[in-house]
Order: sequence, then C-alpha cells, then structure tokens
Amino acid sequence: MSELPLRDGEVDGPTVARVLVGSQLRRLREERGLTRAEAAEPIGASESKISRMELGRVPLKERDVSVLLSLYGVHDDRECAALLARVRETNVPCWWHAYSDLTPNWLQRYLGLEATASLIRTYEAQWLPGLLQTEAYAEAVIRLGTYTQRDDDVARRVQLRLQRQQLLGRPDAPTLWAVVDEAALRRPVGGLQVMRDQIEALVGFVMKAPNVKVQVVPLAAGGHAGAGTSFTILRFPQREMVDLVYVEQLTSALYLDKPADVDHYFDVMNRLSVEAAPPRDTVQILDRILTDLDGPTR
Repeated sequence: MSELPLRDGEVDGPTVARVLVGSQLRRLREERGLTRAEAAEPIGASESKISRMELGRVPLKERDVSVLLSLYGVHDDRECAALLARVRETNVPCWWHAYSDLTPNWLQRYLGLEATASLIRTYEAQWLPGLLQTEAYAEAVIRLGTYTQRDDDVARRVQLRLQRQQLLGRPDAPTLWAVVDEAALRRPVGGLQVMRDQIEALVGFVMKAPNVKVQVVPLAAGGHAGAGTSFTILRFPQREMVDLVYVEQLTSALYLDKPADVDHYFDVMNRLSVEAAPPRDTVQILDRILTDLDGPTR
C-alpha cells in the first residue's frame, strides 16, 4: 500500500485538502482492485458519488471516509487519524463563505484553488484580470454582467474581488503572470477616469510587485493563439496536485486537468507570451495608452 501523502501540521486549505483526500481514496481503492460501485455500497452511496468524492467535488464525511479506509485495508491508527484530520480540514469555512449567497459552487471551488496556487498564468481578452482590478473598475465590470444590480449585492461582489487580491501580498504569494490583449486596456470600462486610474494602478503593480508579471498583446499582432477565450492555468506547490485549467463561462466554468488538455493550454499560453510584447515594454505601452486616453491635453 502507498504511503498517505499527509504531513503533520500541513494546511492546504479546504478545497485543496478535499482534492488530496479524494486522490488518496482513489489510489487506495484501485490498489484493492475495487470498482466505484463496490466502494459505494458500504456507505450507502451511488457510484457517481464515489467519483465526485475522488475528484474532490463534494463535501466529505468522516464516517464515510472511515468506512472506506476499513474497506481499503487501512487499519494503522496513525494513518487513519492523519487522513481523518485532513477530512476535518475540508469542512473548515473559508473567508469567501460569507459571500456564498452570491457565489455559485463552481466559483467557490476556483477561489479555494486560486488561494493555494503557487503560479497563476492567465490570458484576458475582455477585461483586466480580477486580481489586478481597482475597486471602481471592478464595480464597472460587475455592473456589466448578468448579476443583480442591487447596490448592496454589487458592493459585496466588489469586496469579494478585492479580498481575493490580498493573496498577492502574502509572504508565500503566488507568481501571477498575466497576458492581456491591448483591446482590454483601451476599452474605457466605467468611463475614462476609471480607466485612467486602473491603468495607473496596473503600472504600480508591474513596477512594485516582484511576483506580478504583465504582458500586452499589441493590436498590431493581429490574430493570435488565444483569440476567442480567456483562461487561467493554476500550478500548485503540492506534488500530488496536477496543473489545472480554468475557463469561466457566463453561468458555469470548465475545470480541465487531463494532461492532453493542460498541455494544449500551456502551449497556447506560451505562444501568447512570445507573441506579446516582452515584460520590459509593459510600462511603456501602458504610458502610451494613458496618453491616448487623455488625448492631446496630456
């Protein structure tokens, strides 16, 4: 039997912990040669629930995991205690649970994964990445969406977005590598003053945050590999966690982790990074866009 990949005192966050527990349960089941249907019977569940548990997509119950560990032949008290402690970690409320009435489950899953990523590579064609948005710009983007226009709901959505940004200032902050289409920078979302303030804030990010890299795909580049969709690739510090591609849609999101899919998106992202202006030119490009926004009086 393989060793449980759990370390004393390690906290990965509920979403990642759920994925890690699910992955380990799948390995244990396969080592015993059991099907998902055979694993489901002792806990009174369906085969599809076992699949969702193993993918980290449903809450985990200690009782169910205890029964599965016994079924899988894990009887060592220390190993069982370690895994059950990780199960309890999966049910600890996170800060974004305060916004659960505004955030669907598919978005909450992303927030948990983003919070523990070591590398975030993102391509944006329409807006600035959420992690780099100012308060006024975020509000303008949110009001353009299909969300309710109630002022209190909009304000809470903006605060949720701003709280997400705090991860960039942590001691263990991830590296954010964003490639942005120039069209997104020239679209005056919220009006000219909001856009000026946003671009000036972006200059500050680029110049002051060593873990933030921004590249711009010039309009002159014409068509390019990323045309048609925005997407984000997450990489994690845990060796058991595979790279993940996140593609947000209007009412749902895609989470892609099959190697062929991830490799394809990495290839597109790498091509975008080559086609975009190099990072050393970003501030100059942003200054030029600011000049154009202000017109001849600047």
